This record gives sequence, structure tokens and C-alpha cells, in this order.
Amino acid sequence: KVVISTAGPFHRYGSKLVASCVNNLTHYVDITGETFWIKEMIDKHHSDALSKGIRIIPSCGYDSLPSDLGVFFSAKKLGKPIKRIESYHTGKGGASGGTIETGFSMGDLNLGIEMRNPFLLNPEDSVTPEQRNLSSDRVRIRKNKIINSWTGRFIMATMNTRVVRRSAALLEARQEAYGVDFTYQEYAFYRKYINALIVSFATLFSMIIIGTPIRKLVRRFLPKPGEGPSEETMKTGFFDCLYTVEAEDSSISVFRMHGKGDPGYTVTSKFVCESALTLIHDKEKLPGGKNYGGLLTPASGLGQPLIDRLSKSGIFIEGPLKEFS
Repeated sequence: KVVISTAGPFHRYGSKLVASCVNNLTHYVDITGETFWIKEMIDKHHSDALSKGIRIIPSCGYDSLPSDLGVFFSAKKLGKPIKRIESYHTGKGGASGGTIETGFSMGDLNLGIEMRNPFLLNPEDSVTPEQRNLSSDRVRIRKNKIINSWTGRFIMATMNTRVVRRSAALLEARQEAYGVDFTYQEYAFYRKYINALIVSFATLFSMIIIGTPIRKLVRRFLPKPGEGPSEETMKTGFFDCLYTVEAEDSSISVFRMHGKGDPGYTVTSKFVCESALTLIHDKEKLPGGKNYGGLLTPASGLGQPLIDRLSKSGIFIEGPLKEFS
């Protein structure tokens, strides 16, 4: 009834599996953050999956479920038109050889300038000039007075933002828009300026390595596919996301999503398994109706039923928070 795929890089191993799921009328969830590959799957399979009522839902792991479901929950909870949501992420965990292999393998691909498009995953003609003007990937370190923290570049933002923007467009097509000209951006948050500065430089340095031949030298010293974080790292990890929500009436609210465990492994396992179980056990409650399908997102394809399942599994989604009022 549903396939869970966790073997990346997905551009190397996942394409035939997605095609087979669509052909065999089987729902599908995975944990990819490879937006260029998701774009390819949209182009090849969205129309067919839509006509068949098959839900193909990538990015149901830490990429990009907290961003996508947190925005969805915040907007629906407020129940009024939203102008802009910004999310702020922090956490503690490790990296596996598979994730590292995905990042380094992208340096060998000729992805082109299209990858810089903030609306890479959006349907055609779903972006307004105002949305494009307010959706740059460029961010700077700054003090955010609302959450009383320093904010800066989040290494997963270029993946997560595209998923959230596709959700907004798909929901709008179902007459469930977050708001007219809704925009979204995300950051990492830090208690100290120096931490924001160090991580920002480390992120920039890692991007330079991946984008140059140096990666072939560095790669041999990092974990190989099949190797991953220790049991202790997975137990002591956590993730925490805050969302500032600016409504069209100019009011600002803050929401939060958090949970214990290594984000990329303990938490991701929970996310993707609950996503699959939602497709099986909550099919009568799924957003869009039981016959809805396509290359979807966690918010547009799973929505509130998945939030309900996660809330019973140690994932907390809260707000509006009074302490930020």
C-alpha cells in the first residue's frame, strides 16, 4: 500500500522506484532533501499520480517535515490570512555517510542555474512578483527581537523553503491558501553572535568544498555510506523550531515544534514511519480527499492527520505561545 524509501542519494537510487509506485498504484514517502531530483520526479510523474490518486510524498524526514508541517499548523491554527512566516531552527545530532555522500555527489552534477530558483518546485504560473521579490536565499546574521536570538544561514533552508512554497501553491489550488502573496523564509537561531558567525563561515566553507575538486580529497576522510552517528548521539540529540507568523492584519504570533532524538536519524525515522502509517490508517481523513494524488508535500498530502499522529509520538507542535505575545 505504501513504500518507505530511505536509500540515498535518491537521484542515484530512487527514480525507478518512484516510477514503479505510480505504475503499481502504491503510495510513497521518503526522506530526501534533493530538490533537483524532486523537480525531476514532478515533471515525470505528477500528472500521472494525480490522475490515479497516488500520493508520492518526498521530504518526510527532517528534510523538510518540521518546516512544512510547522508552517501548515501555524497558519491553520490562527485561522486568518497570513502574510509571511519565518522559521528558526536549532538542534543537535550527527551525520551519516549516506547524507555526506549525497552532498558530495551533487558536486559532480551539472545542475545549472535553475537550482537557484527559490520556487523550483512550484507549479507553473503560481508565483506573484511580490512573492519572488521577498523570497531570496540570501540571508545575513541579525538579531531577532521577537525570539530574542541571533539568526543566520540554515544549511537546509534552500531545500526546505522550496518544499514549503510548493505546499502553499498546492493548497492555494485547492482553495486553502495561507494568504494572498504568502511568503516564507527560514534561518538557524543562536543565543550568541559568535556562534552564528562560526556556523555561517563553516557552512560557506563546506559549500566551497562541495563545489570544487577539493571534495574528492576531503571525502575519503569522512564517514562512508552505511556508517552513522553513535547510539549516544542519537539518544541525546534534539530539534527545536520556532515560527514567527505575520498575519495580514499585522499581528505577529509565535509557534514551536520540537522533539528529542538525533534529528537526522531518530526523529527522521519517526517522521517517515508516521507519514506512511498516516497514508494507511487515516486515508479517509487525508487532505484533498481520498482520491487526491500527485507529487505532493507533507503539508499538502498528509496535513492534520500526520500532525495528530506525531503529537502522540513525542513530537510537540505548540502555539500561539504566550511568552512571545
